[in-house]
Order: sequence, then C-alpha cells, then structure tokens
Amino acid sequence: MRVKPLFIIISTLSLFLAVVLLSPTGPVVPSDSPNSAKSEIWNVKRIVEWRPCNWWLQSHPTPLPSKSNGYIRVDCYGGLNQMRRDFCDGVGIARLLNATLVLPKFEVAAYWNESSGFADVFDVDYFINKMNGFIKVVKELPPEISSKEPYRVDCSKRKGQFDYIESVLPSLLKYHYISITPAMSQRRDRYPKYAKAALCQACYSALRLTESLEKKANELLEAIPKPFLSLHLRFEPDMVAYSKCQYSGLSPTSMKAIQAARGDDRNPWTGEAAQIWRNRGKCPLTPNETAFILQALSIPTSTNIYLAAGDGLMEMEGLTSIYTNVVTKSALLSSEDFETMHGNTKAALDYHVSINSDSYMATYFGNMDKMVAAMRAFKGLYKTLFLSRRAFAKLTSEGLEGKPLMEALWKAHKDDFIMGRGSALSDCFCEFKL
Repeated sequence: MRVKPLFIIISTLSLFLAVVLLSPTGPVVPSDSPNSAKSEIWNVKRIVEWRPCNWWLQSHPTPLPSKSNGYIRVDCYGGLNQMRRDFCDGVGIARLLNATLVLPKFEVAAYWNESSGFADVFDVDYFINKMNGFIKVVKELPPEISSKEPYRVDCSKRKGQFDYIESVLPSLLKYHYISITPAMSQRRDRYPKYAKAALCQACYSALRLTESLEKKANELLEAIPKPFLSLHLRFEPDMVAYSKCQYSGLSPTSMKAIQAARGDDRNPWTGEAAQIWRNRGKCPLTPNETAFILQALSIPTSTNIYLAAGDGLMEMEGLTSIYTNVVTKSALLSSEDFETMHGNTKAALDYHVSINSDSYMATYFGNMDKMVAAMRAFKGLYKTLFLSRRAFAKLTSEGLEGKPLMEALWKAHKDDFIMGRGSALSDCFCEFKL
C-alpha cells in the first residue's frame, strides 16, 4: 500500500515536535558565552601579578644590634589565622624596637573550641632557624626574668598613626619583659625595611607546621580527588548573625540557628538600610548564591571541590545539588582523627590544603583568605579569586537574573582576576606587570 506524501510530512513533523518537547529544558548556551567551559575564568590572561619583593627575599638582612632592649612576647587571640596575622605583626614590632622575641602565647578561647598552643601547630626549631639574622628568638627566658609575668601593653584597640617607638619602647626599656597584642590598624609604611623584612620572613618563610601535623595535612591532600578547587565558604549561624543581614527562603532549621546566634543585641538591618548594607558587600553569600557565581565563572559542575570550612555550615544543599563532587575533611579523615582535633588543628589542615590546591576561591576576605592568597602568590600559584559579595548584591538589586546576571558577574570577576586584586599583602609583595 502506498503512503501518501502528506501523511509522511505530518508524521515527520509530529516526530520532530515529540523530540523537542521531551528534551530537557534549559537555555541554549552559545560556545563563546561567559559560562561556557571554553571561557573558564582561569583562562583569562592576567596583566598583573603580585610576587615577593626583591628587597626582602633576595637581600641580606640588616645586622642585628649587639645589645637587645629587652624581651617581647606576642599574645594572640581568636582563630588560627588571626593569631598568625597578629604574631607576624608582633615579629615586625619586636624587630622595630630591637627586642628579643619570646615564643608567642596563643590564648585559649572556648568560642573557638581551642586548647592548642604555638608549639602544637608550628615547628619551633624551624622557625628559630629561619629567623636567624632577622631577629633573635628564644625558647626560654633567662632565670632572672622567667619567674616574672610580662608587663602587659595592649595595643589591639589603637588605630591610625599609632607609633610603637613612642608608645611601647618606654615600657620595654623600663620593664625589660613585656607582652603585646598588636594594633588592628597599623602604619607599616613607617617601618624601616629591616622591621618589614622580619615580618615578611616570619609570615611566609619561617612558619611551618609541626612534622606530625604536616604529615596529617599531606595525607588529607593526597586523599582529595585531583585536580581540585579549594572553596572557603562562610555561611555559619554566627557569621550570618554578626553580619546583621536578612535572608529569605532559608529553612526553618537555619532560621532558628541564626536567631539563636543573634541573641538580643544583633538585630538585623531592615528597610532601606538593609539594602544599602547588602550593596556594600556586607552579607555572606549563601551556598546557592556561591554555586550560581561559580557557574557564571564557567567552573564546571563536575569540578572536585574541597570545602575549606568550619563546622555548622547551613543550606549546603544549595551548593551540593549543583556541584556534586564536594568533599570535606570530616569525610576524608577517620572519625577518630577528626574528633580529637581542636579548632587550630582543623584550620591548619584547611590552610595547608588551600595553599597547595589547583585553584582557590573564597566567599569572604577574612584572615585565612588573606594568608592563603598571599602564600599562594609566594608559591607562584595564581588561580586565586575572591567571590564578590558587593557585585552580586548590586547586580541583583538592579533586577538582573539568569544569563544577564551571569554575564555581569563574569565581567566583574574577570576584571578582579586580571588585576590580581586581593591576591597578596602589599607589605611584602610587589606588583609585576606581565
């Protein structure tokens, strides 16, 4: 029996429509669009890199004076990377004041679930050896001083043009043994180069994990599927509460945890003030917002991601439902190892993995991120980027969504990556045009 041509045409059209209708929905992405694999953010050519300055790295340190003005101990508070930052600053201050450095005191803080000291995390002998010529470091004080408590000089709240020589040196000369907590905001541009060099040497060349901790960190590094992106994500209840930001669409469990962390004195901003605050980049990115930005930057959803983060992250399904190859230290380490670790130890593992990862991204610009980015620059690893909370807030407040939002986010982050913004600390690194 002969089939009529009209029937053949109708049958063909019907089959074509069925294929189209049954295909998965979603935007058709041109090969040259911002979120195609061809245009992955790491493929963008940089025009600036930050490298260790030659005046510090390749020059011989200024000879130390024959006589010291006394002993300084740096008292450090907070999480590991905050304490590390304060200690590095303290080394520079001690050299500035011509003091002998005593090993620092890492203050025990219940908030950080912490009880480990400097020697529990860092290799003391290695540090002393690497600082030779930059500053004198002692493990123990002489008998005539060891029985005394140091005279306390708290500089932590002082800001602006704070001068250590004018404000701290008299106490050092009077008491011969003092403890300091460095000022949060310092004018390091006033330091002579020998003091800056001591700070840089301490921060980037002399601090190495203890042998046992480095071994554990390398075991963790080996267990992570390669290549991988280390992602420092911050969306814990206390972080959100501290930001005073409001979020819609969070689960009841998350909202309850945030409210408990807020207490009575951290009420969130409301109305126009809330939007102004958000547009200033003050609100932590949710895991779902983070996943959206990663896609905008053409980070493949099959990417292996190591989650460099503390305990208590909320709304993680917003990330893991899109990026399915996410691993954590708690999953890779034995339960016995993980449960016996303190906060500093866990932070040290995250730091070690992050400075050795194939790429690094952070949703915040905190102490860990500054330390990791600078050390990656020191090691010549430039696949480092900070996701812009300010750009995301501003663009979404303008009504952008979907592909236009992705394109705008791509451009904002591309400009940052090209210029190497935030990739190093200016005190020890210099800008190199490529």
